Amino acid sequence: MTISRREFVRLLGLAGAAGMLPRSVFAEAKQPSDLYELPKFGNVTLLHMTDCHAQLNPIYFREPNVNIGVGPAYGKAPHIVGETLLKHFGIKPGTAEAHAFSYLNFSEAAEKYGAVGGFAHLKTLVDRIRAERGDGNTLLMDGGDTWQGSGTAYWTRGMDMVGACNRLGVDVMTGHWEFTYLADEVIKNVEAFHGDFVAQNVKVKEVSLFDYPHEDFGGFQPDSGLAFEPYTIKQVGGARVAVIGQAFPYTPIANPSRFIPDWTFGIQDQRMQEFVDQVREQESPDLVVVISHNGMDVDLKMASRVTGIDVIFGGHTHDGMPAPTEVENAKGKTLVTNAGSNGKFLGVMDLDVKDGKLRDYRYRLLPVFSNLLEPNAEMAKYIEEVRAPYADKLTEALATAEELLYRRGNFNGTFDQVICDALRKVNDAQISLSPGFRWGTTVLPGQTITMDNVMDQTCITYPETYRREMTGSEIKAILEDVCDNLFNKDPYVQQGGDMVRVGGLDYVCDPAAGMGERITEMQLDDGTKIEPDKTYVVAGWATVGSQAPGEPIWETVATYLRDVKTVKVEKLNTPKLKNVKGNPGIAAYDGEILS
Repeated sequence: MTISRREFVRLLGLAGAAGMLPRSVFAEAKQPSDLYELPKFGNVTLLHMTDCHAQLNPIYFREPNVNIGVGPAYGKAPHIVGETLLKHFGIKPGTAEAHAFSYLNFSEAAEKYGAVGGFAHLKTLVDRIRAERGDGNTLLMDGGDTWQGSGTAYWTRGMDMVGACNRLGVDVMTGHWEFTYLADEVIKNVEAFHGDFVAQNVKVKEVSLFDYPHEDFGGFQPDSGLAFEPYTIKQVGGARVAVIGQAFPYTPIANPSRFIPDWTFGIQDQRMQEFVDQVREQESPDLVVVISHNGMDVDLKMASRVTGIDVIFGGHTHDGMPAPTEVENAKGKTLVTNAGSNGKFLGVMDLDVKDGKLRDYRYRLLPVFSNLLEPNAEMAKYIEEVRAPYADKLTEALATAEELLYRRGNFNGTFDQVICDALRKVNDAQISLSPGFRWGTTVLPGQTITMDNVMDQTCITYPETYRREMTGSEIKAILEDVCDNLFNKDPYVQQGGDMVRVGGLDYVCDPAAGMGERITEMQLDDGTKIEPDKTYVVAGWATVGSQAPGEPIWETVATYLRDVKTVKVEKLNTPKLKNVKGNPGIAAYDGEILS
């Protein structure tokens, strides 16, 4: 049974009185009876959300049990999971915080603590903190991946989320999936957004400058060729705060470039250094922060190379990190945070800033438990109204889950397997391929799977499916390419997604090997060896190049679910793994670990 807000707060208070709550990032010398009581500190409060993926209502989201780090990232946050993560951050097992930050006992804990997130509940929390800190002392930043991820976001082209963010009071944001609408739609959404959209690493191509279709857009910087404002200056708590934007560097590679033909991206850390230096020299800020969609590993490397940044508020890789990582560089140190995904967390950083210097800070990544936070009435009304035109379609009951259906993790999740099974069955294919997206909400055992749930897993602007023949060598090349993106030891080569999901195919994966050598022993489900020159019928979706010819993936999955009626994964196509034993980024693996 789901625990009520009153009972939850009472239990927290009893636990604190009994000395049961740990001294950790969630427990100062005195544990408050309310999870959201934050002692005031300093003069500047920066609030951070990221990767909500258009989840307006409370949801469930299981954290990964596999987040493998290789090379310099081995055993370091964010590449730690389960009990190792709890121990690293001093979080007591079996608590509400342990549920929020780990996959452990997820189904049981989710039933106990309830759903997380929801913009009406998030609005209540943001307003509470702002009221406690006082007028003009807070700044709310959004790391992007906000306008994509739900049916209503797809059908309104992200405008439902622009309206929600305006009502939430987002002051500054950057983007990634925001750019997967057409360029005209991106500009329209940015213009409707009440805050500042910043991105120092998005430029207009030189060939496009002569006839740029958006030259009247206020964010366009004709002198530098930047498509958006690179930074903004805000007065917060009596301090001048510079916020520089860093959009997802690999947007035209990871997503279709045909949607945004006039823009270039990239990490651009040299340009970042130039902007940091320029801002410090010309704007005299007391604090310089970056709102980033690099992914945490890239942020950590950037923090070690670019000097003069006080804090990087990161996103993209969905890593809910309870405490910042302090990164040393040539001229000091930079704090790096990442605030999870799906509206599940709100980062709160209180800073003591004076005379152009960050003197000290306190940080909490607050889980947004919908049972503990009353929904804001105005936001709840907006959500109901914006979803109303699509309610009948979204609430269609398709099937019942007999087990936990989730996505997040380096390899196949159970909902990913459902998608792969649907592709194979509906398209009569031997093998299926599905992208390793990190967004997608969780369905509990016994819960009805609705069209809303399916859209949460599949809703992109290039959802078309395909059925085609591929050779064994072509399939291997796809797996090797994605695997290198995930496990290359240089973060600047990574693009932040997880491994491509497969159906009907088994293989051995060695994350520690080099490019072209990680994938071996490929075979069909029946044990037939995959031969390089032989062709196989493959079904998939989300082609980044030219548009595929088939129906949207959600129609394929819905057809499959209506047919099976109850869902229990018969076989999870997770690879056998080599050279990962003892890696703290892997726990309770569903497949076989060879070494």
